[in-house]
Amino acid sequence: MNERDVLQTVRLKGRVSAADLAGALDADPSDVVDRLVADGALLSGPALRLTPAGRERLAELLAAERASVDRAVAEAVYERFTPVNADFKSALSQWQLGRASGAANPAGDADVLASVQDVHQRVTPVIAAAAELLPRLSRYADRLATALRLAAAGDLVWLSRPLVDSYHTVWFELHEELIGLAGRTRED
Repeated sequence: MNERDVLQTVRLKGRVSAADLAGALDADPSDVVDRLVADGALLSGPALRLTPAGRERLAELLAAERASVDRAVAEAVYERFTPVNADFKSALSQWQLGRASGAANPAGDADVLASVQDVHQRVTPVIAAAAELLPRLSRYADRLATALRLAAAGDLVWLSRPLVDSYHTVWFELHEELIGLAGRTRED
């Protein structure tokens, strides 16, 4: 566990409890968190948040990390992700619009689960390729698989609820990681 992992996870989540941070990192980060709070990089309370100094430190750490990987390979990984991302967003958006219309949606629920399972099969090798560049990205495969398993078991909260590690939440975090790995910004 290192400060980059902690700071990046807090950045991606915006605000995060210590328990949720540990779950996302699959480890107890309390020693690193205590040091980052003492150094002024994190604000503590009911939820951890980055300070301006923490954002600055994270930017330095991520720049150093990006400098250590092959930029062309990172760009190729991102390009492999892009069409899968479009399919995921399309399937989830259509499902959410159907549910927002107020209609009971069991057929739509089955369709979105099938679509997300297909997307999951297609994104798993992309995550593996990204993890060859940055091993810390491998945990996204497990986090996505867990959310998909919970959704397939009938609790559709695990598809898109923002306050849990839903498939959509973890997908967003993975997307942000891949954008940064490729040296891009969200605006790009």
